[in-house]
Amino acid sequence: MLICGIDPGIARLGYALLHQDSGRSEVHTFGCLETPVDMPVPQRLLSLHEQLSEVLAAKPQAVAIETLFFNKNVRTAFSVAEARGVVLLSCAERDIPVFEYTPPQVKQAVVGYGRAEKRQVQIMLQRIMKLGDIPRPDDAADALAIAFCHAQVARFKQRLQQGVQ
Repeated sequence: MLICGIDPGIARLGYALLHQDSGRSEVHTFGCLETPVDMPVPQRLLSLHEQLSEVLAAKPQAVAIETLFFNKNVRTAFSVAEARGVVLLSCAERDIPVFEYTPPQVKQAVVGYGRAEKRQVQIMLQRIMKLGDIPRPDDAADALAIAFCHAQVARFKQRLQQGVQ
């Protein structure tokens, strides 16, 4: 199964494509889609849509995205919500199911502790995925963690359906 993880943002949207097969996860690719700060918001969203279309051309069977949470900066929350809308629309256009996870769920799946620090998550991803370096930038690492979280959940659900515990 090919899983796409997304860490939404309007300036920088992290993405990762992860191949999951028989309990093994292998990184296909990861990185960031970026838009210029001086570009008007509608054009930035269109640019994200076009760039994301290239990523989704790999035909993932699922897209995993972080749930929206509101922090102190409402302006940031709105731009993240707009970027999430682009992701959800792009997935709906292609009939790709979307799965949402909270940051603690992602950290629990990767590190085994829902309050782990970002650096701990990155180090575990490096080890689990056998990467030469810690995944960077942070947005791409977050997307990789979200994809891995979904891979773990999907594998668990599959085992439950098969009656294996």
